[in-house]
Amino acid sequence: MLSKSLTKTKLIDPLILTLLQNIKVQRSKLNDLNCIEVDPKLSNIISNVEGKELYIENEFYKAKGFRKLHIEVAEFSKSLKILHCVFFPDPKYDIPIFGMDLVKVNELVSAAIVDLSPSSKNQNLKYDHLLSHIDKSVFKSKREIPIWGNIFSKNVFFASLKNESEKNAFCKIVDNYLSVLIQLSQSTSPDSDYEIIEERINYQKNYCVQQMKNEKTSLVLLKYFDKVWVDEYIKKVLFDF
Repeated sequence: MLSKSLTKTKLIDPLILTLLQNIKVQRSKLNDLNCIEVDPKLSNIISNVEGKELYIENEFYKAKGFRKLHIEVAEFSKSLKILHCVFFPDPKYDIPIFGMDLVKVNELVSAAIVDLSPSSKNQNLKYDHLLSHIDKSVFKSKREIPIWGNIFSKNVFFASLKNESEKNAFCKIVDNYLSVLIQLSQSTSPDSDYEIIEERINYQKNYCVQQMKNEKTSLVLLKYFDKVWVDEYIKKVLFDF
């Protein structure tokens, strides 16, 4: 289990471990959940070089309605900690893309984002009302969505977290968004219409293309790896399609 192995390392962060546990509890509710075996060189990446210490662990699953359930936990130079999670739906199913990222520098959570991003036109009409009712009033430092973020829904949540109450509230929001996702996945059946499947494929491709425009991801990795490795990691591990 990912969280158990993490406790054997120096990467023990209460907020990340809480989010991990919540995500995995929700993930366990999916039908036909199976681990995806990947190259160990991409699933566990560790360096103890002084000044360039890093720890990256990836976990991949698939389930009914989902082609890839990806969780990444990373720590760079003992200060930057990241939790990255994307659940990519199988394009045969009318299910949105779940995405969540947490970026923590020392004890400051500079970025916390979660969304159910539409994977086809007007799909969000099915679940907008469920997300809009989730309480987000406690947060004082909401952040602007970057230009490349037109892939997100109108209910995307993006903020810096200033205190424990905001951290706890973010955990609840992530849990609520996942609950909606699980609910949607359990009430849908596979489609055979080629056109709608193709539309969902193109939406996922665009989601990945837009995410790759986030230069912050590559800038962090380029401090530790060469460009060829970074490009391959981003395209094959983080945002493959």
